[in-house]
Amino acid sequence: MHASVVMTVLAADRPGLVSTLSQAIASHGGSWQESRMAHLAGQFAGILRVECPEAQAESLLKALADLGNQGISVQARRQEAAPAAARETLSIDIVGNDRPGIIRELSAAIAGAGANVEELSTSLESAPMSGHPIFHAEGIVSLAAEGDPAALIAAIEKLGPDLSVSVGS
Repeated sequence: MHASVVMTVLAADRPGLVSTLSQAIASHGGSWQESRMAHLAGQFAGILRVECPEAQAESLLKALADLGNQGISVQARRQEAAPAAARETLSIDIVGNDRPGIIRELSAAIAGAGANVEELSTSLESAPMSGHPIFHAEGIVSLAAEGDPAALIAAIEKLGPDLSVSVGS
C-alpha cells in the first residue's frame, strides 16, 4: 500500500534545488507523480504530489520538514484519496485590461457560478500598439455535473465589457 503526499515548496532559487528535493523523496522510496514549478521574483515555488510506501510516509514527512535547515520551506500533508464527484472539466482563457482586484473578482465569479478552480495561470502582457498591461488568465475549472457552462461565462463577462472569455471542453 502506498501513501500520497501533497506539498508546497518555497526557497530562494538556485541550481540543484529540485535535485535536493528529489533525493529526499527517492531516499524514502518515493515516486514523484506530478508537479508544477515556477521561478517567481528570484524564488522557486512548487507544488507536487509524490507516492511512497505506507511504512515510509512519516519518515518522508520528517525529511521534507528537515529541508528547512537548507533554506527549503516545505509544507507537506498526507492525502487520503477522496471519492471523485461527477464534474465537468472546462478550460478557460480570459484576457482583459489589468486592474487591482481582478483575481478576487474572477475567483468570486467562478465560485458564484458553482465552479471550482483546478488550475490557474495568470500573467501580465503588453498590449499591442499601446503597451499598457493586459491581464491574461488560463486554466481549468470544474463544474458539478448539473452545472451550466453558459452561467460560468456570463458570470465572468459581468466583470466588465473589456474581458474576452473563452471556455472549452
